[in-house]
Amino acid sequence: MKIFVTGCNGQLGHDVVNACERRGIAAVGSDLAPSYSGIQDGTAVTRLPYVSLDITDASAVADTIRSVSPDAVVHCAAWTAVDAAEEEANAGKVMAINEEGTRNIAKACKENDAAMIYISTDYVFSGKGEEPWKPDDTRFSPLNTYGLSKLLGEMAVKAELDNYYIVRIAWVFGSNGSNFIRTMLNLGKKVDHLRIVNDQIGTPTYTLDLAELLVDMALEKRYGVYHATNEGGFISWYDFAAEIFRQAAAMGFSEYAPERLLVEPVSTAEYGLSKAARPFNSRLDKSKLSDNGFKRLPDWKDALHRYLETQLT
Repeated sequence: MKIFVTGCNGQLGHDVVNACERRGIAAVGSDLAPSYSGIQDGTAVTRLPYVSLDITDASAVADTIRSVSPDAVVHCAAWTAVDAAEEEANAGKVMAINEEGTRNIAKACKENDAAMIYISTDYVFSGKGEEPWKPDDTRFSPLNTYGLSKLLGEMAVKAELDNYYIVRIAWVFGSNGSNFIRTMLNLGKKVDHLRIVNDQIGTPTYTLDLAELLVDMALEKRYGVYHATNEGGFISWYDFAAEIFRQAAAMGFSEYAPERLLVEPVSTAEYGLSKAARPFNSRLDKSKLSDNGFKRLPDWKDALHRYLETQLT
């Protein structure tokens, strides 16, 4: 088994590569950068075969995947800057990466008889209501450019391939990049009062846990569309922030204790508009995972604790 991983310098791609290495599975990573910057167990990974690749270059993608000849491609590379995607100057780049880049990967997978795992998002939905979105729900209505680009990527995968997984995730955090937890920890040191949105509801996704699932999928042939976030119920961003500070304080970091740091819940309207509209309902139904024999991700509070141990100790 050989797995080709795009976007391996990002949060998720980094962890997928490391999951392959831990499990003795051959992996080849790719990204735009001229070299791989991954870290595993505090040590730079130097033995990883790495290819510098621009996924918007169709011929380069075709040549690279033909040369690597993987059994599966885990496609993590994407434009993920949601607000920046709304800027007119970036619109073409967003679609080139998330739609056309994905199509290039899918075509190359088809030509080389490789399965594809495409990472998508709850943003393909409208975010209305309170019921969890099911994987095979087709009531798509993205609220912003990023969501539309990821939906078009999904459509490209479906049009080109039969052997594919589409895995939608939400509220991602990992060790190799910026995320909500790091933002909260940094802000919590600098201020004594934070206002956090409490009417956008979902569940976090720890890339370390998700990576293990994606490798499991690459080893199997239970293709289809899945939702994968950590377990533990649905929460707001305010709930998430409060738990981040509670756990950090319990670990001995008194700057995050409630007597020093006030965390106030506010509505999206009270918080103020961002460039990109955000969904209020990011609840994802993950029952299809267990129905098809895949192990669901651990509780998000446990995932948060394990992540904080890597960041604060």
